[in-house]
Amino acid sequence: MGLGAAMALALGDPPADYASIAAVGLFVALMCVCIVVGHLLEENRWMNESITALFIGLGTGAVILFASSGKHSRVLVFSEDLFFIYLLPPIIFNAGFQVKKKQFFRNFITITLFGAVGTLISFTVISLGALGLISRLNIGALELGDYLALGAIFSSTDSVCTLQVLSQDETPFLYSLVFGEGVVNDATSVVLFNAIQNFDPGNISSAKLLNFIGSFLYLFGSSTILGVASGLLSAYTIKKLYFGRHSTDREVSIMMLMAYLSYMLAELLDLSGILTVFFCGIVMSHYTWHNVTESSRVTTKHAFATLSFISETFLFLYVGMDALDIEKWKIVGQTYSPVKSIALSSTILALVLVSRAAFVFPLSFVSNLTKKTPNGKISFRQQVIVWWAGLMRGAVSIALAYNKFTRSGHTQQPSNAIMITSTISVVLFSTIVFGLLTKPLIRLLIPSRHLSREPSALSEPSSPKSFFEQLAANSPGHPDLENGISLRRPASLRFLLVSPARSVHHYWRKFDDSFMRPVFGGRGFVPFVPGSPTESSLPLLPGNEN
Repeated sequence: MGLGAAMALALGDPPADYASIAAVGLFVALMCVCIVVGHLLEENRWMNESITALFIGLGTGAVILFASSGKHSRVLVFSEDLFFIYLLPPIIFNAGFQVKKKQFFRNFITITLFGAVGTLISFTVISLGALGLISRLNIGALELGDYLALGAIFSSTDSVCTLQVLSQDETPFLYSLVFGEGVVNDATSVVLFNAIQNFDPGNISSAKLLNFIGSFLYLFGSSTILGVASGLLSAYTIKKLYFGRHSTDREVSIMMLMAYLSYMLAELLDLSGILTVFFCGIVMSHYTWHNVTESSRVTTKHAFATLSFISETFLFLYVGMDALDIEKWKIVGQTYSPVKSIALSSTILALVLVSRAAFVFPLSFVSNLTKKTPNGKISFRQQVIVWWAGLMRGAVSIALAYNKFTRSGHTQQPSNAIMITSTISVVLFSTIVFGLLTKPLIRLLIPSRHLSREPSALSEPSSPKSFFEQLAANSPGHPDLENGISLRRPASLRFLLVSPARSVHHYWRKFDDSFMRPVFGGRGFVPFVPGSPTESSLPLLPGNEN
């Protein structure tokens, strides 16, 4: 041992894992590059930050591949744990935290119809298509369970990329439909995939089908209840203990940790962490966020958005670099001709296009039959955008493919390797091509004069005065800011049938004001830091005594 090493150990410094340090350092540097390039391309009508990160990841992978003389192209092996446990939760939570709740719940039946029934239709079309078409390509010994797994893998949309290509402020209706569908879709796809893992082709019965339907309903309901309960627990804890009187850091920390805890509890209980943390975010934005101090509201709003942004950037860099993993491509190149690889990827892509059309247009027609007013119906142009924006496949598809066709990220079986490379090819093509064309398609089908600009439900106040004015305006009896209309009491059964969304919202507000807010806080509960300028300069708003 050298003198330097001995001195380092004597001083208590552990031996450094330089490979890990180099990998993390490279990703941090690349994320900085992505932020700078994304800023420069902010006004570009084609590019968005996810595609920028994907291109930079591909470019970096190519450089590493060249520098290592074709030995490897990545510094990290794709890990399902890294994706599902660390990267996905902050992205989905922030989406729930920032979502326009009224728009989301007004379209909740349609979202559930697309996300659950639509996913089952997509799964059926892709599985049958794979069984009929891919089996003819003679790529290897694939079993019925493998074709069904392909249906589950490619029926999963990329809800993360949806956040980038659709604007919640400009197209709130389309955003709530496509992203809401994506959240339910991810949960449904994972349930399908897990059911297929335990699938026994020799034991198919109606009882098995009913068991699957029951399992899905249990998972959906239990995950939602757990997310709502976690959000309400955080709201009650912060309202009663009021951490802000001593330290705003504590209330910010408890919000973050309880949100993450809800996801981990769902995973431990074999529920959908995606659904749980999404609904936890919705409840926290409705109650918990209003129970913390003014400075904590600004902090949490930006902290959650920043964590989500960093996770998204890291994720697309990760996928881009992993796409050029030479191990799988070498196996495929030595076993199959380029024509067969292209044919497989093209077949899967065609099945994705057809399977999405197979449920978007019919289910939109069914949804429109239940709408009494033209404003609530999905126009044909909007249906085309919903169909197109949901064609992108992302990291969930890659993670499920790795789970099915590899062990610890590696495989030596050619049929499994070509499935991984085809999945990567479809993900890259759909994300880049469909993602690049989504914004121009929206501008083509929905002219800019029809795009609305709505303030976010958690938009940052320009001053403490405007902040409390906004709270006062949101108190019971005031016009609703998100719709710009006053809520009227339903005068008859006919009104309830003609305007069910508005009527349900009226009764929910009544229940919320009478029972929920007195216990869990929310709008109208405005905490004050003792001795702060806001305490002495602003009057107490109605409802603060709760």
